[in-house]
Amino acid sequence: MTQELAVRGVREVAGILLDIGVSSPQLDQPGRGFSFLHEGPLDMRMDTTRGETAAQWLNRADEEEIREVIQTYGEERFAKGIAAKIVAARAVEPFRTTRQLAEVVGRAVRTREPGQHPATRTFQALRIFINQELAELEVTLPQAAALLERGGRLAVISFHSLEDRIVKNFIRERSTADRLPRGVPVRAADLPTPELTAIGRAVKPGADEVRRNPRARSAVLRVAEKN
Repeated sequence: MTQELAVRGVREVAGILLDIGVSSPQLDQPGRGFSFLHEGPLDMRMDTTRGETAAQWLNRADEEEIREVIQTYGEERFAKGIAAKIVAARAVEPFRTTRQLAEVVGRAVRTREPGQHPATRTFQALRIFINQELAELEVTLPQAAALLERGGRLAVISFHSLEDRIVKNFIRERSTADRLPRGVPVRAADLPTPELTAIGRAVKPGADEVRRNPRARSAVLRVAEKN
C-alpha cells in the first residue's frame, strides 16, 4: 500500500477506510469459489494467479490440519466431525467444487443458528486461511496508521470476530501512553503522546440495515484518529 502511494507522490492522507474480507461481487461470482450457494470450482483465492486453491489444500492436508483450520478461523464447534467427513469423502472422490464441500459439511453439522447455512463457518475459515487474511490485516494496520496526517482518521470495517479482535487490540495499543514502572519521577503530561486516539465505540448495524442488507449483520466499524 505505501509503495503504491509513494509511486504516485502521496506521502500522507486524510483518511483510510479498510473494508476487510471478501466482497459481495466476489461472493456472487460462482467461478471464484467463495460461496456455498453457487456451484463452482472450489478455489477461494483472492489472487487467482498464485497460491494453492482450497480444493488442492483440502485434498492433501491431514485431518488434524483441517480440523485446526476450521476450528481456529471458523470458530466451528463441529470442526472435528467436519474434518473427518472431509477426509472420508476425498478418499472416494477428490474435492473440486463448492457443492461437494457444502454437502459434506452439511452432513457433519448437526445444528446451526437460525438462518445460517451449515457450511458458513467452514467456508469462512478456509477463505481466511487460504488468503492468510489475518496476517495481511496485521501488516496493513501499522502501514495505514503511518500514512495518516495529523488529525487523519482510520476506519476499519470487519466481519469476523478474529478480525475485529486484531483491529480492537491495534487501536487500543496505539492509543495507550507508555507505562513506566511505579515510582519513576515522570509526570503523565511528559509522556510521549500515543500515535492514535480511539474515536467513539464500535459501531454495529441496526435492525433496519440488516433487513436491507443481510450481509451486514456481522459488521463492526472501529475508528481512530492520528495524533
